[in-house]
Amino acid sequence: MSNMSKQPILELNNVVTCYGRIQALKGISLKVYAGEIVSIIGANGAGKSTTLMTICNITPCESGEVLYKGQPIQGKAPDLLPPMGLCQVPEGRRIFPRLSVLENLEMGAFFRKDKDEIKRDLEYVLDLFPVLRERRRQKGGTLSGGEQQMLAMARALMSRPEVLLLDEPSLGLAPLIVRQIFSIVERISKEGMTILLVEQNANLALKIASRGYVLETGKVIMEDDAASLLQNEDIKKAYLGE
Repeated sequence: MSNMSKQPILELNNVVTCYGRIQALKGISLKVYAGEIVSIIGANGAGKSTTLMTICNITPCESGEVLYKGQPIQGKAPDLLPPMGLCQVPEGRRIFPRLSVLENLEMGAFFRKDKDEIKRDLEYVLDLFPVLRERRRQKGGTLSGGEQQMLAMARALMSRPEVLLLDEPSLGLAPLIVRQIFSIVERISKEGMTILLVEQNANLALKIASRGYVLETGKVIMEDDAASLLQNEDIKKAYLGE
C-alpha cells in the first residue's frame, strides 16, 4: 500500500506563522507518514526551525492547521505533546546543564509511570550512546557539544516518541561526531521511529531521508523523494555546493 493511500501521522495545511508583523511561514503544507525520515532543507532564515516550533506550539500558528494522527493540535500546550508521542530535540540542544547526564535522561521520562519500561529505555539509550554511559554522573554542562547533542536526543527518546522532530542536529559539530549522530538517526528510523529532520547540511539530510521539502522565505518551493532532490541541478547549485 503506497503512502498516498494512508493517513499521514503528521500534517501541516496552509500554516501561517508570524513574528510580530513578519510572516515567517507563508502557508506551508507538508506531510509525514509513519516510519519515514522527512528532511526539510533551505537556507538560513527560510523558516525551517520555525516549522518545528510551530508544530510544537512554541511559536503559535496564525492560521492553517497542524494535524497529528488526524487530530488538530494547534493551540495545545507544548508540554502536552510529548505524552501524545510528539517530541522535539531543539536547536542548540537545551539540556539541563546543572543536572547529571542520568538526571537529564530521567527528565525525558518525567510524565511516564511505567517504571520497568523506563529502566529498559534507559539501558536502550545508553547502548545507543555509549559515551553517555561513561559520563552518566557528569553534569550536562561539562559535556562537549557533540555529547550534549547526543544527550538531547537520548533525553527525547526517553519520552518514547512516535514522531521525533530533530532541529539542526549537526550544528557546530565536528564531521566525525556528525556522522555518528546521523548513523544513530538512521538506526532509530530502521527500528520504526518517524523523524522530521531540519538540517542545514542538505547533502547529509537528503542522503538518509525518504522524502524532502525545500523551504525558501517561508514557502515550500519544492517537494520530492530525497533521491530525486539529490539529483536535481537547481538543488545541487543552491544547497549542495555543486
